[in-house]
Amino acid sequence: MNTYDQIIKSLSAKQYAPLYLLCGDEPYYIDQVSDWIENNILDEAAKAFDLTVVYGRDLQGADIAPAIGAARGFAMMGGMKVVIVKEAQTIKKWDALALYLDNPQTSTLLVICYKYGTPDKRSAWWKKADKQGMVMVSEKLRDYKVEEWVRSYLAQRVKQSGETITIDPHVPKLLADYIGADLSAIVSAVNKLLLGRQPGQNIIDPALVERNIGISKDYNVFELQDALIKGDVVKANRITQYFASSKDHPMIKELGIVYNFFANLMIYHYLPDKTDRVAAAALGVNPFFIKDYAAAAKRYPAAKTFKIIGYFRETDARNKGINNPSAKEEDLWKELIYKIMH
Repeated sequence: MNTYDQIIKSLSAKQYAPLYLLCGDEPYYIDQVSDWIENNILDEAAKAFDLTVVYGRDLQGADIAPAIGAARGFAMMGGMKVVIVKEAQTIKKWDALALYLDNPQTSTLLVICYKYGTPDKRSAWWKKADKQGMVMVSEKLRDYKVEEWVRSYLAQRVKQSGETITIDPHVPKLLADYIGADLSAIVSAVNKLLLGRQPGQNIIDPALVERNIGISKDYNVFELQDALIKGDVVKANRITQYFASSKDHPMIKELGIVYNFFANLMIYHYLPDKTDRVAAAALGVNPFFIKDYAAAAKRYPAAKTFKIIGYFRETDARNKGINNPSAKEEDLWKELIYKIMH
């Protein structure tokens, strides 16, 4: 198996394989490799003759044979030929590919984009593909890794811009928790933030996120956490009332985020070394946020934190209808906030 970075590095060095099988649950990297090949292997003149892009849904009989026929041809411009098969997960017949891989056309780059899963690894064509070509399995990013991915991608895009731009530490966390592990959506959001800045604006902050993405800088889960840390019951109830009235803030999602904060707080209580760097590594968070855990630890001792974790579990069960014949989300939030702060 090959990683995205390995494939791009080899392509950049013009070390080409006859086949690129790009598959997996995360479509972002599949599109990135496919787009790189489509945009960089051939010049504009050659693309008119030697670039073929087909879609699995358009192949008659769901058979890859027509794409293989194109791959067998010689480049009309005397260089490389590129054949890209998109939405290959809809293809049912792969025999032609298995035969092709016995003697692939060395001047053709055949790219197969198989999204939202992986082919049967027991099949003859998969085994030949793994041996003859470069195979990448693009796995969905784990939820706990999304914030770091957002932070890294934001920093990368800012560096590419050549501008001096400060990134508010709250922004990666906001995007990660509200968009989730959809990397393409995150990339789109980051582009909106960079393009949506006012002239001379050199900071990406929650206000910019609200203006361009629609995530409120005042009514979000991190402001709720801040209210709980400070013991501001009025602010906490105002935010949870907003959550209950908005379809964009389902209780199960917001509960999970705040629950994770208190679960981390329990770990923080028992850390022998609570310095920012060590605590951040233990909790898997940006060191910037350790001050929040330090403040919360003063308000909520370990025993109280343990009880709060129980309150979250109870509320989650009631939100799902367990031992709850009639209480609405707003009532469940009010009860939970009361229990946490008393």
